Amino acid sequence: MLTDRDSLTRKLHELRSEHRDLDTVIARLSEMGPIDQLQLQRLKKRKLLLKDEIAWLESHLIPDDIA
Repeated sequence: MLTDRDSLTRKLHELRSEHRDLDTVIARLSEMGPIDQLQLQRLKKRKLLLKDEIAWLESHLIPDDIA
């Protein structure tokens, strides 16, 4: 059975992968000439939300021990 830590780690990997994929999509859309600004804005907003989720998960997975 998976622990909470395992499931958080798996979720973190999924979010990082989606974040990288969005980087690629945004870069390609930006290179294509005339683009749908609304679509680009939505992709960037999703990317920022993913960044926040990634930071939250990392903060819960990394111990707060300062030696």
